[in-house]
Amino acid sequence: MHGLTGEGTLMRIHIGERDKHEGKPLYAALVELLRSRGLAGATVTRAIMGFGATARLHTDSVLRLSLDLPIVVECVDAEEKLQAVLPDIDAMMGGGLITLERVRVIAYRSRQP
Repeated sequence: MHGLTGEGTLMRIHIGERDKHEGKPLYAALVELLRSRGLAGATVTRAIMGFGATARLHTDSVLRLSLDLPIVVECVDAEEKLQAVLPDIDAMMGGGLITLERVRVIAYRSRQP
């Protein structure tokens, strides 16, 4: 049990759907890393449109269907735990964006009794 309440840090990792790490989708490898390090949880979101450092537009529009849609991996935990895993995340990424911001955790609990 994490007992995560009060001040925390939100890490967002912006990558592409086609990004890989050791032959598997990078987003899956990142979630597995975060889980193995005992972080409180992670969520992967697939975006419908975006652009990054290259300014190339990625969209799910029928007219411009991209096979590399934006992906965001989010994780909230104590800043120290996130800082400790950042070097490994950085080593797995070829490109992308990582951000950290302070958050206030209101509730964190399992649906299970």
